Amino acid sequence: MNSTRRNAARMTVAALAMAAFAPAAWSQSADARAIRAASDQWQKDVAAQNVDAIVALHAPDAVVMMSHAPVANGSTAIRGMWAEAVKTPGLNLHWTPTKIDVVSPNRAIEYGTYTESFDTPQGKGSDAGTYVTVWHKVNGKWRVAIDAANTSVPLPATAPAAAAMADVKTAANSGLAWSDFKPDGFDPGMKLAVLEGDPGAKGPYVIRLMFPAGYRFPVHWHPGIENLTVVSGPFQLAHGNTADWSALKTYGPGDFIYIPPRHAHFGGSAADAASVIQLHGEGPFQLVLGAPK
Repeated sequence: MNSTRRNAARMTVAALAMAAFAPAAWSQSADARAIRAASDQWQKDVAAQNVDAIVALHAPDAVVMMSHAPVANGSTAIRGMWAEAVKTPGLNLHWTPTKIDVVSPNRAIEYGTYTESFDTPQGKGSDAGTYVTVWHKVNGKWRVAIDAANTSVPLPATAPAAAAMADVKTAANSGLAWSDFKPDGFDPGMKLAVLEGDPGAKGPYVIRLMFPAGYRFPVHWHPGIENLTVVSGPFQLAHGNTADWSALKTYGPGDFIYIPPRHAHFGGSAADAASVIQLHGEGPFQLVLGAPK
């Protein structure tokens, strides 16, 4: 074969390769645009508090992993997570894809950055970070399979290890200083003891609450998380925006309950025994009467 024929053959092979590659490249580009459009609509649904649309965008077995929060696995958990999130006062959530990589006809990976602002009793709060979303094509539609966000806001500065060791504290149960504690809308009788920190200020705190026998506290919620451990007695708790006392569950010493932010709950002590619980979290510790709006 002379050089002219060899060159012609090479050009033919190259043209065939380009022709075969073009549909695949176009398909990847079209899928990336479809994912970007779905992601943009997702943000609009968050702003509109359209939880049904948000859940529908996720695969039934989707997994959502957010910073400082339990994993949400499946449609029911994801609905609960987003139902609370969209109610955050003054919420403004926006994310921007850095890259959408369609790795196969049915799999794609999106990653980028996000910003968030919201209202708090102390003023405007904010968060920012990065995220990764894995998309699966289900019945011809792109759906979220895994969504994971990682905040870039640094944790509060901590003291060096040597200084922390120097500040070790102990508190005997018999030596705790109890004081009357009656938030607005609560019945008298509850008492509070501070074990560590200042629950009224920003920063970590540890407190105990004592309830006399038969005490009932009304429906309320907290802006931050609540880590609750039962210290003594039968402690009773239920969750919901209205007080259905028949829904109370009884917890005993050593039982632990994690209560997410803005999660309404109510409860108290059994009719025949007092109870003590211990709470720890990031201050300020606040109780807001009623259900979140």
